[in-house]
Amino acid sequence: MAAIGNNNNINAKLVLLGDMGAGKSSLVLRFVKGQFLEFQESTIGAAFFSQTLALNDATVKLEIWDTAGQERYHSLAPMYYRGAAAAVIVYDITSMESFERARKWVQELQKQGNSNMVTALAGNKADLEDKRKVTAEARRTYAEENGLFFMETSAKTAINVNDIFYEIARHLPRALPAQNPTGMVLADRPAERSQTSSCCA
Repeated sequence: MAAIGNNNNINAKLVLLGDMGAGKSSLVLRFVKGQFLEFQESTIGAAFFSQTLALNDATVKLEIWDTAGQERYHSLAPMYYRGAAAAVIVYDITSMESFERARKWVQELQKQGNSNMVTALAGNKADLEDKRKVTAEARRTYAEENGLFFMETSAKTAINVNDIFYEIARHLPRALPAQNPTGMVLADRPAERSQTSSCCA
């Protein structure tokens, strides 16, 4: 969830989901550390990162959980996306199978996740245009139909990497917690009713 502190300081849990090899770890490494490793080891379970973004109206600290893409770790995923304020579902534009796996993540989040979750669909490896198997236009339509926002990214060249995380931060709720109503009357204590309403009206 997104927690709002003083002066619009927002702490938000964000989870990355997607197939093994889609480039989730590379995306977050590029975003947090500005690095790209040509040979990235597979994540085991999940890895944690944090990054603070300064926006015009708020400071947002993203607490980022990069989950493993292997099927054997799928059962652990709810532990990471439960209570998350945001998710980035990543697929590889050179693999239709990777996109089909991303669709399953979208469906799972729609059933199990937080209904107010800010969700982005990232078509990663945009630098491999000559190997593209997944068209951008159809994915954009799919994202719009499912209430996601969509960007193509490249962890290798840094295309849209910062943009997608900043866009998530901008979409996080800014509303302050609801104020307690004043003048609440306790029905089982009628003798105090007039006193309560007069002092708090």
